[in-house]
Amino acid sequence: MASSREKAESFRALHHGPGVLVLPNAWDVATARVFEEAGFPAVATSSAALLVSQGYPDGEGIPRREMVASVRRIASSLAIPLSADVVAGFGRTPRGATATVRKILEAGAVGINLEDHDPSGPALVPVRSQVRKLEAIRRLGTEIGIPLVINARTDALRHGAGSDADRFEEAIRRSIAYRDAGADCVYPMGLVDAPSISTFVRAVECPVNVMVRRGLPPVPELERLGVKRVSFGPAGAYAALGLLKKASEEIRVRGTYGPLVDGAISFEELNRLGVPRSAGGPPAAG
Repeated sequence: MASSREKAESFRALHHGPGVLVLPNAWDVATARVFEEAGFPAVATSSAALLVSQGYPDGEGIPRREMVASVRRIASSLAIPLSADVVAGFGRTPRGATATVRKILEAGAVGINLEDHDPSGPALVPVRSQVRKLEAIRRLGTEIGIPLVINARTDALRHGAGSDADRFEEAIRRSIAYRDAGADCVYPMGLVDAPSISTFVRAVECPVNVMVRRGLPPVPELERLGVKRVSFGPAGAYAALGLLKKASEEIRVRGTYGPLVDGAISFEELNRLGVPRSAGGPPAAG
């Protein structure tokens, strides 16, 4: 198995290759392993999907130790790099956010997603406060010898003040500040249309992450626009739970099982997903 440093270096290189890094977001060991076996070179966690799967709404209502434990289970099951969504860092100060990231790195992740949305309400963290967090997290990576990949998310398009144009400019301003503070990639949450994506990419001059959602251009067009990373976000969870909702309705109303059996994996495939990669395969029968 590769070391954390090697995984971090590999993950960083994926942001600077000739194409787009498509990064699926998992919420447990099984979903992470499905993505790994599908051939993705790295996996990330989705805060919304992971937290809801543990019985919490998206945000920082989950105890940090539970979030870290979930990341540890996922990281230990993978041979490829894992990036963890740490919401706003589970700490209002650089010291608090850095303590969270240290635990995440110790759990086996080699990248983080850090947002500037204040979990306590529909507001943004002041730019300077977010910059100090990012600077502290970058220093932490240097100190412990793991060149972690920082994806700095801004929610200015949703929670910024003023007109749509004002919020777009604020998203650019924040992203440039985060880039200069040490972020490897910036993530303007809610950016979907091609002209805005093109303008944003040219303005920030660093790798840009966009999230799968209705209306997002296909990957080849995003590559043409200069996007370097496309993340699933909670889209995988939406799709999986949507399928279960459809299957439940069909069996309850019609008494048939189509969605539950068409395209389903086998018991052997399911069971294999629970075996850590380091174990070398499924347990022997008997």
